[in-house]
Amino acid sequence: MLTRVKSAVAGFMGGIVNGASSGGGGNPGCELPLKYPYMRPEFLGLSPDEIECSADHIARPILILKETRRLPWATGYAEVINAGKSALNEDQACCEVVVARRRPMSYCPPSTPSKTPTAKRRNSLPNGEGKNNTNTQSSQCGLVFHYWALFDGHAGSGAAVVASRLLQHHIACQLQAVIEILRNLSSLPPTVLGEEPDSNPFLQGSTPGPHRALTRAASLRGASGAPGSPCSTPPPPRFFTEKKIQHESLVIGAIENAFKEMDAHIEREKQVYNITGGCTALTVLYLLGKLYVGNAGDSRAIIIRNNEIIPMSSEFTPETERQRLQFLGFMQPHLLGNEFTHLEFPRRVQRKEVGKRMLYRDFTMSGWAYKTIEDEDLKFPLIYGEGKKARVLATIGVTRGLGDHDLKVHDSNIYIKPFLSCCPEVRVYNLMQYEHGADDVLVMGTDGLWDVLSNQEVAEAVTSFLANCDPDDLHRYTMAAQDLVMRARGVLRDRGWRISNERLGSGDDITVFIIPLMYGNRQP
Repeated sequence: MLTRVKSAVAGFMGGIVNGASSGGGGNPGCELPLKYPYMRPEFLGLSPDEIECSADHIARPILILKETRRLPWATGYAEVINAGKSALNEDQACCEVVVARRRPMSYCPPSTPSKTPTAKRRNSLPNGEGKNNTNTQSSQCGLVFHYWALFDGHAGSGAAVVASRLLQHHIACQLQAVIEILRNLSSLPPTVLGEEPDSNPFLQGSTPGPHRALTRAASLRGASGAPGSPCSTPPPPRFFTEKKIQHESLVIGAIENAFKEMDAHIEREKQVYNITGGCTALTVLYLLGKLYVGNAGDSRAIIIRNNEIIPMSSEFTPETERQRLQFLGFMQPHLLGNEFTHLEFPRRVQRKEVGKRMLYRDFTMSGWAYKTIEDEDLKFPLIYGEGKKARVLATIGVTRGLGDHDLKVHDSNIYIKPFLSCCPEVRVYNLMQYEHGADDVLVMGTDGLWDVLSNQEVAEAVTSFLANCDPDDLHRYTMAAQDLVMRARGVLRDRGWRISNERLGSGDDITVFIIPLMYGNRQP
């Protein structure tokens, strides 16, 4: 089994390089066409020659937004390719202002939006307002939201490319069903669409009207007020509690469902297009005065406000999701293929240790205990390794994301997808509760950044850089993003890429957004 693990790692890494070198994240042995060609983010405006030059694993040039281009809110952006892990940069990014149009939910297409899409990109000035100066939160055609997203691909860039093109459309499709509810912030969302708040006689606090019809069962029982009953007075109200759902919960639900639809979309498209691998996904939506940060994977977002660090995401790895994964393996042991055990041990169990007592833990435990080793415990652990080397089924180091539908344990028929979740964790930040300054920002980064820099190091670097910039320079956030990527990449020396204190720099793809929060306070 150990040989299989080593082969799996080598094969997985080799698949990354081979898959990426096919040009669009496709499988070179697959005859299906690519869904989308490989490219760098559209907003960079790079030519094919510039894209080719950016894929230099020796020089590793840092790409930034050109001075002639602007993103909403003067957002800063920078990226750099890996040091040779894969032929192409498997990170993808998207930044748009999107309109969720008022259409029936049934309109949402299961495939790429047409020329009249549900989600339509708007031209926007640096502050995010359209050239026609219409209200950016609501317009006659629908609900407007700002959207930033990072996708970190693995085993090819295909899934990341597709998700960067389409996830915002799925979010818009989910939002369009609740547009009118979100517009009316003065009333809580109705439990049943089309039902007035006081129309249910069985809810606490409601009072039935004199002409309200009784249920058929009540009529048959001859209930008070029923036809033929001795008393025509209406029955007293029946009391049932009902949860009060807030508007932001509808937005969270829309994002969660959009991630699931995006994952299913990739699975469908794989039947007709060559879409390789999978990707993590980190998204930020600005809607109605709030930021919604959705994360599925090991990318990260933090808010830096008045020198305070506010984490806006959690990483989902084999270690952080150990109990969920072990529980699934316990409940559905067939998914382990009779080759893995759901139990965790401090190290591999050896045959000579059968019958002895050894430390272990299962899905019910955060601590450790001793158990008598049996033959079943000789199987390879479902989760093995620690830190960045931890793997699920000896194959993958992230437990949430999109794609990976065909991913199997090396040289077996054991699928890994059942253990992977596409569901994001969504956190909310109310921009209207604070007055933000020019140096208050949200930093989004793929794991290439956070593998070598802590939250504190990132915050100090960004704060220090912005403090030395002209507050009126809209390009300052792009320059801060470039500085951050440079700090994580480091400088190429005889012993590889090195950062401060001669620590090893990041050899992974690194992608960063820096979003100034003060523009959120300026929205209508």
